[in-house]
Amino acid sequence: MRNEQQTQALEALFEPYKVRRLTIPNRIVMSPMARAFSPDGVPGEDVAAYYSRRAENEVGLVITEGAVIGHPAAASESRLPDMFGEAALAGWGRVVRLVHEAGGTIFPQLVHMGMIRPEGTGPNPHARSLGPSGLDLEGKQVSEPMTETEIAEVIRAFAEAAEHAQRVGFDGIELHGAHGFLIDQFFWAKTNRRTDRYGGDGLQRTTFAAEVVRAVRAAVGPEYPVSIRLSQWKMADYTAKLWETPEQLEQFLKVLVEAGVDIFHVSTRRINEPAFAGSELSLAGWVKKLSGKTTIAVGSVGIAGDGEDSSVNYGILKEKLEQQEFDLVAVGRALLGDPAWAKKVHEGRLDEIKPFTPEAAAVLY
Repeated sequence: MRNEQQTQALEALFEPYKVRRLTIPNRIVMSPMARAFSPDGVPGEDVAAYYSRRAENEVGLVITEGAVIGHPAAASESRLPDMFGEAALAGWGRVVRLVHEAGGTIFPQLVHMGMIRPEGTGPNPHARSLGPSGLDLEGKQVSEPMTETEIAEVIRAFAEAAEHAQRVGFDGIELHGAHGFLIDQFFWAKTNRRTDRYGGDGLQRTTFAAEVVRAVRAAVGPEYPVSIRLSQWKMADYTAKLWETPEQLEQFLKVLVEAGVDIFHVSTRRINEPAFAGSELSLAGWVKKLSGKTTIAVGSVGIAGDGEDSSVNYGILKEKLEQQEFDLVAVGRALLGDPAWAKKVHEGRLDEIKPFTPEAAAVLY
C-alpha cells in the first residue's frame, strides 16, 4: 500500500512537458555525470546503449555527461567525449538515434573545465589551463588571466559545439555553468578578480556567460532549447555562495534570460534545502519564481544517506511537486545504480530498485 500511495503521488512525474517546440515525454531527466568511456573523445556503441537504456526505461530527457567543446584546454582526460571532429560527431549521432528510437529526448552538456583542468593533462597537454583570473578553486594563482582573445576563442568554441549538436540531431543543449567549471569560474568572486567588463560585481561577472549564451543562440536559432546548469556549491567548496539574497539571484537570472536561456538546471546537494534565510523555498523554487523559465531540480533523489532512506526522499519529491517548485527533476546516482529506476517508480516497484553503489559508478551499464 505504501508503494502504491507513493506512486500515485508521483504520477505528475510522468506527464509530458513542452519547452519551445520540444515535447519531453515526462518530467524525469537523467542528470549529466562524467563517465569517461569514450576513447580519444569518440562515444562508441557502449555509450549509445548506456543512454538509450535509460530512455527505454522512461527517462524523458537524457542530459549527457559533459561533451568537450573544441578548445585545446577544455578537458583533462582524453576519454571524455568530444563535441567536435567527424568521428565523435558520428558517435553522437548514433547515441541520439538510439535514444530517439527508445522514445526519449536528449541534450548534450557542453563543457570547458577551465582551471579545474590540471596543467599538462588531457589530449593537449601543452595547452595552458584557462580561467578568468588564472586562479584555481582554492584561490591560488597558477596561471595568467585569460586574454580577451582567449575569451573570444572559447565563446566561439561553445557556439560551434552547439551547432554540431543541433546538426547531429540533439533536441537542445545544456551549458555547464556550475560546480566550478569555466563558466562558473567567471560567476564566482573567488576565481574572478578581473577589473574589466568580465569582472567586478555579481552582475558584471555574468558577462562571459551571457556572451556564450548569445553566441549559442545565434548559432542554433530562436526555437532550439538552451539550458544552463547553475549551482551555489563548487567541487572544492560545498559552502560557496554566488547569491546571498533573492534580489541578487533575480538580477543574475535576468541577464541570462535576456541572453536567451530557456531552462535553468539548478544543482543542489538536496532538493529540500532552503536557499535563503527566512524561506523554506529551495533554490530551484526561487529560480522558477524569479525567472519564469523552465526549471530542473536535482539533489539526491532516490539516494539513501544521512539518515534518510529513499522513501523519505520520495516523500520530499512528492511535496515539492505538489508545491510546483520546479518543472522537471533530474536523477543522477540512482540511475547509475538502476537503469530502470524511472520505470520501476512509475509501476510502483520501489522495492525492486537496485541501490546505487560505488561499483555502479565504475562501469558503463
